[in-house]
Amino acid sequence: MTATPSSAAPDDSGTSGGLESEPRAAALVFGDRIAHARRFTRALAVEGEERGLIGPLEVPRLWTRHILNCAVAAPLFHGRVGDVGSGAGLPGLVLAIARPDVRWVLIEPMERRVAWLSEQVAALGLDNVEIVRARGEDWKFGPVLDAVTARAVSALRTLIPVTAPLVRDGGELILLKGANAANEITAAEKQVRRFRLSHVRVELVGGGIVDEPTRVVRATVR
Repeated sequence: MTATPSSAAPDDSGTSGGLESEPRAAALVFGDRIAHARRFTRALAVEGEERGLIGPLEVPRLWTRHILNCAVAAPLFHGRVGDVGSGAGLPGLVLAIARPDVRWVLIEPMERRVAWLSEQVAALGLDNVEIVRARGEDWKFGPVLDAVTARAVSALRTLIPVTAPLVRDGGELILLKGANAANEITAAEKQVRRFRLSHVRVELVGGGIVDEPTRVVRATVR
């Protein structure tokens, strides 16, 4: 079944506080986890701006620009995955909701954001999430993760040195990026060589489900 992402779902689960109506694609992406996704999205819509987690213009496009943009990447992950600079939980909490079979480590240095993440993990009953209050560059546990992700943190040339050291040999960087992703790879050639990344490429995920597929930079760490 092909969804029309811009169409509202039959229920109006997301109309309070200026939150856009839930797209039909949400139920396809989250499946039996849709109730968790709705609770998280509503909480972020109500508290996000006040707590400095999202900007004032984001609530009316929270589902399409943020929640689904993260969630369509969920099939790419396995094992134990770190989310560097988790912030509001985009993408880490969204992915943890969509993939309860994957173990997620949310890495975030700011106390107020860590408090938010902890509250949401408890409220949603997520038993596949741990939270580490730290900057990615202060990670003390070595290259132990199967993959690392990040979204809207920094340019690839500065993100690679922060994320690659956390990943085991043969693991992956799976970084959510914007329209400039291919140019970021070109600009990061030195860092790609330094951290011995291979198979560096841009992939589009979510085609046929959401109006604008998510761009993901993927690379193997050796």
